[in-house]
Amino acid sequence: MPLVTTNEMLKKAQAGHYAVGAFNVENMEMVMAVIKAAEEMNSPVIMQTTPSTVKYAGLDYYLAMVRTAAERASVPVAIHLDHGSSFELAMQALRTGYTSIMIDGSHGSFEENVALTRRVADACLPSQISVEAELGKVGGKEDDLEAENDSPYTDPQQAKEFAERTNATSLAVAIGTAHGIYPKDMKPELRIDILNEITNEVSIPLVLHGGSSNKDEEIAAAVKNGICKINISSDIKIAFYNKCREVLNANPGYREPLEIYPECMEECAKVVEEKCRLFNSCDKAKLYY
Repeated sequence: MPLVTTNEMLKKAQAGHYAVGAFNVENMEMVMAVIKAAEEMNSPVIMQTTPSTVKYAGLDYYLAMVRTAAERASVPVAIHLDHGSSFELAMQALRTGYTSIMIDGSHGSFEENVALTRRVADACLPSQISVEAELGKVGGKEDDLEAENDSPYTDPQQAKEFAERTNATSLAVAIGTAHGIYPKDMKPELRIDILNEITNEVSIPLVLHGGSSNKDEEIAAAVKNGICKINISSDIKIAFYNKCREVLNANPGYREPLEIYPECMEECAKVVEEKCRLFNSCDKAKLYY
């Protein structure tokens, strides 16, 4: 199938009360593993790249991999720039052919965030490319950005104003998650009450960042209460690279990708399948045909 936009995906998810998994893919093997799992679950799927990943290989490299995978796939696939750090990078992704772009202005003031998001949304509107924004401070570290914890939750009234003023097509909200793997002494708790307030005020689809390592029951509750896209990065990377280390330690003479990576891809795919079931996105690919 041709690449689709996340706006198309998330509107269907919003109407159907499920969430689409958005997976940060770092190489060809991860792309293949995520697609295999999505097809097995008959689920739509979003592939994401971050600014640091883009620095490593380039927007065009990742687009080429994901576009090829999407054209061969039997399920809908979107490619998304996660945590776009500037207007310039967002425009590079737009010109390259990404079908979804996040502009993260959450580290600035509310007005700065509004202005930056609106500028990107206006630029993407003629091409009907989806624009995700973030309001509130999701904790932890994403790429080279480390969030402060002075304002950990999204204010529902601010979210309403933000959505109305920016024309973003989806909004990442802070309800108690953190990027990356939580420290051992941290016990995350999602504020479903705040999510419900936001859902009552905001009509566009809502996004949950930092979806790794939360309790399954909390994630399921978030989906039932309005979350339409959930970002997953650490969980699939840990599964992939832990197995990679295991294979190489057990077989120090291995040199060929076909010797090393199949088991790594299988472990990565297992995590994706688990997330599809948790997000209630299994068998939802049929909604796109």
